[in-house]
Amino acid sequence: MAASVVLGSDGRKRCAWCVGNELYELYHDREWGRPQKDERAIFEKLCLEGFQAGLSWLTILKKREAFRQAFRGFEPEIVAKFTSRDIQRLMKNEGIVQNRAKIESAINNAKMLKVMHEKDESLSKLVWSHAAIRKSSPRTLSQLKAVTPESIALSKELKKRGFSFVGPTTLYAAMQSLGVVNDHVVGCHRAPS
Repeated sequence: MAASVVLGSDGRKRCAWCVGNELYELYHDREWGRPQKDERAIFEKLCLEGFQAGLSWLTILKKREAFRQAFRGFEPEIVAKFTSRDIQRLMKNEGIVQNRAKIESAINNAKMLKVMHEKDESLSKLVWSHAAIRKSSPRTLSQLKAVTPESIALSKELKKRGFSFVGPTTLYAAMQSLGVVNDHVVGCHRAPS
């Protein structure tokens, strides 16, 4: 059985999934599982998790700065105004994942978020309203689930509002990353005490 926590090159114990790659370790230490409530940052994460579907998260991390440039900082108001010319521009951008359906989804989701804002609704409040109350940290990586009742419910809510590429697995990954749930395993230096 593989270890759930591994000693990194700096002597810190980390969740085993991130050890061995500096970019992954920095992401694990500085971002994954830390509560994020900023509307733009949450929109970015939902977009990137959608692009990640079928790929590794490390692939997306390596391309994140190119994504940010290509999608104008993931400012929802700007992305909502993207046109077919922008889609063509993005399809030619080798720095990002060149998948038309995922590109169109990011633009669609910006438009749906704009509608939410016009109704005085918040993506942050919606996402955080699906936070699970957990009594303890997972003891092993095998205890982590890909889908939870909360991610299923959030997926339904977002789909009802017209969002796309927001399946329950994608959303649970986003919830972990955004700190809506803290899935650092027991023994990891980032696990809750």
